[in-house]
Amino acid sequence: MAMKIFLGLSVFIWLPYGLYCIAVPEYLAEAAGVAATTATGTTEIRAMYGGLQTSIGLLCALGLARPKYAHTAATALCFLLAGLFSARFIGFVLDESGSDYTYGTLVFESTYTVIAGYMANRSQG
Repeated sequence: MAMKIFLGLSVFIWLPYGLYCIAVPEYLAEAAGVAATTATGTTEIRAMYGGLQTSIGLLCALGLARPKYAHTAATALCFLLAGLFSARFIGFVLDESGSDYTYGTLVFESTYTVIAGYMANRSQG
């Protein structure tokens, strides 16, 4: 039951956010200070923030709809969020990028990594 709640919440978080970033990439300029200076940059934002986040949500939806994929989805989330957290933390240290957005995402990503790791480990056996 906990895995279903976790994956359902994950679908709710990642899928709409990804679709929104595809549709409105300029949102990130206001929220996170990420802005494209060319059409290629806008496409990159759509792909990395929109396409990737949407795919994460769809992976979680697959795990929710087909329980045999739940462990795979939780494991993937653990790795993906650990990567986001690690790169953001390195950037935070190197670039001195402390902001409300950065602090919030660091807390979110680290917490999510731990929960996803727990859920993946728990579902393994």
